Amino acid sequence: MNKLKTSSFILFIIMLIVGILISYSYQVTKETQSPNHTSSQQWEKEYEIRKLLIEQEKQNRKLQQLLFKKQQQVTEMEEKLKEEKQIYYNLVEDVEKLRMFVGEVGVVGQGIEVTLEDASYVPEGGNVNNYIVHESHLFKVINELLISGASAISINGQRLFHNTYIYCNGPVVTVDGNQYPAPFVIRAIGDPEVLTQALNIAGGVLDQLAYDNIVVKVEKKNEIRMEPLIKNQTTN
Repeated sequence: MNKLKTSSFILFIIMLIVGILISYSYQVTKETQSPNHTSSQQWEKEYEIRKLLIEQEKQNRKLQQLLFKKQQQVTEMEEKLKEEKQIYYNLVEDVEKLRMFVGEVGVVGQGIEVTLEDASYVPEGGNVNNYIVHESHLFKVINELLISGASAISINGQRLFHNTYIYCNGPVVTVDGNQYPAPFVIRAIGDPEVLTQALNIAGGVLDQLAYDNIVVKVEKKNEIRMEPLIKNQTTN
């Protein structure tokens, strides 16, 4: 009987120890596997975040490429606008020059003043017509000034037009219907040095006028003003 009790007690002790060992083993296994499980979840989360970052970077690159293209388009448009602005500016300049040439607007600038006078002395028996200013003399001066770059010309204050007519009638010269006596003052707007040199060329206009007994005086002017032709025509 005592042997049976002792065997039962020993068996109980053994079972208790085995139970404790099993429980301990389970607890150790659980604690050992728990970090692995957590690491797996964390890895999956990091993977998803990394995936989102990669997608975002791809989207950013696309946006950067789009921005670069738009910047190029803006640059091209700015260059085009600059060119158009320059073209418009040139057109405005050309229009203003043309308006000045045809006499639609007044003009101010430096230039020269050429005064033609009849000869102060006529030899006895000489032909008076050979000692006075004629339209041909005026045309010589005007044509030389135009060829030399004069932008506007006037005679005795009357500005000349592209179809201005000039003719001589005795001691007076008629310009577009208006009569002017000598002396005849021709004003031209342009580079004073160029205009003066053009008239003073050897064998040129001034020498020809001197040969025709015409008294000529040339002066450089810092400022010459001419009214628009329309105003002159309205006044006339």
